[in-house]
Parts: sequence; structure tokens; C-alpha cells
Amino acid sequence: QVQLVESGGGLVQPGGSLRLSCAASGFTFSIYWMYWVRQAPGKGLEWVSSVNPDGGTTYYADSAKGRFTISRDNAKNKVYLQMNSLKAEDTGLYYCARDRLGDLRGQGTQVTVSS
Repeated sequence: QVQLVESGGGLVQPGGSLRLSCAASGFTFSIYWMYWVRQAPGKGLEWVSSVNPDGGTTYYADSAKGRFTISRDNAKNKVYLQMNSLKAEDTGLYYCARDRLGDLRGQGTQVTVSS
């Protein structure tokens, strides 16, 4: 059974940083692309970032470029999202997912950027 468990969210001031983590289990993590998607209040799911199986190739939404860094540790079955220079518009529920659309995702971790 695929399980994805996110953690690391919280309340942070604009300009601050957070590091999200996702623990994966129930599948062969090291052969899958992994994704972070988010859902802002009242909006649909938005793709944020992707990382290939060996961690050497990453992609970012324009809104995340230059501020967010995705990474993974295949030995620990974990994927991470380092978020710097956070803005109010980054507020939302962040999910790690095994597909870009977020159909197979965890329960999410809340990120709130507010002064």
C-alpha cells in the first residue's frame, strides 16, 4: 500500500524558510519520479516541483524557481522541499505525490506565510 507522509509545515513570516519532508513507503521509491504539489485556499492543486529517480534532474514551476529546491534521499525513501524567501502567496497545503497531477498524494502539510 502506497503511503506518503508529509511534515515540516508551519507558520512563517514573509521572507522566511521552511523545509518540508515526505516519507514514502509501500512502493519501490527509487524508481519513481516524485513531485510536490500544493493547494492554496479556495483553489485547485498546483504542481510545484519534480525530481527524477536519481535526484539529478529537477523541474520547478515559475512561481518556485530560484526560491525552492527539491531533493531526495533514496536510502531513506524521502523527498524534501526547501523553501526560501517565502511569500504570502505560497500559503497552502503542500503534498508530496507520485504523479504530477497529485492523484496519488499524502495528507499534506500546511504552510502559512503571514506577518
